[in-house]
Amino acid sequence: MANIILDLITWYKYINEDLADRRSKDYFMVGTPWQGLTVIGLYLYFIFNLGPRLMEKRQPFKLNRILQIYNVFQILINGFLFYEALTQGWLGKYNYFCEPIDYSDTPHALLVTRLVWLYFMIKLLDLMDTIFCVLRKKQNQVTFLHVYHHVGVLIASWCAVKYLPGGHATFLGLLNTFVHVIMYTYYLLASMKIKTSAWKKYITQLQLVQFFLIACHYLQLIWVEDCGFPIWPVYIMVPQNLFMMLLFGDFYYKTYTKKKPEIKTMTKTEINGTFPEINGKPKEQ
Repeated sequence: MANIILDLITWYKYINEDLADRRSKDYFMVGTPWQGLTVIGLYLYFIFNLGPRLMEKRQPFKLNRILQIYNVFQILINGFLFYEALTQGWLGKYNYFCEPIDYSDTPHALLVTRLVWLYFMIKLLDLMDTIFCVLRKKQNQVTFLHVYHHVGVLIASWCAVKYLPGGHATFLGLLNTFVHVIMYTYYLLASMKIKTSAWKKYITQLQLVQFFLIACHYLQLIWVEDCGFPIWPVYIMVPQNLFMMLLFGDFYYKTYTKKKPEIKTMTKTEINGTFPEINGKPKEQ
């Protein structure tokens, strides 16, 4: 038993310390996985248990002003990260087929590391999307797709800043921040009672394209020799993004493609014949 415990401690030290990037080990919520796991646990407990119980006998909170401030902040911070991802790498500096991580202490490498950490912080903030759903008593929006997506992206972004803060992995952040600028602009307009229902379909299409491009971007690492970027993320990110395509594709089909059952409109004669008592006629025996 003692040997098993020692092996677990050695394994944990190897995963949490030896494999980790030394530059990000002291960043907030990056040193160990326990802080992030605690946040995820509290998040799941609130949205599935505590939150619905607290709201059961209460009226939905009207959070329009808070949501507007939140959405504006999300647009600005995601827009900032999208701009930085372009100017610091993907607008001419980085190789789209394979970009190794710069583990040096140069100003540029340290800046990219901090930007990856900031992206992780935004994914923490994104959990508020679900909290707002619960407080507004929109529990029907707390679906498996919604929760799995938020938790999955949070874990992936923590792993990025812990082990892969830069290089090839930042292409995901480039696409995702762009999509979120569009998405939170839609949410902002909706909270201002501006008609934007036509956007929903195209935002889902944009998300599907995003997952496809990310999967392809990681998949090409298999054929690139001496890339300098580890191969193991391919075996996680490709299946993950294919699974997200499946989930979002299913949502898209059920919401926008699947034919709704037709509701037949009855004529006045049919109504009188079916429900004669409506017009004061005696019910047929």
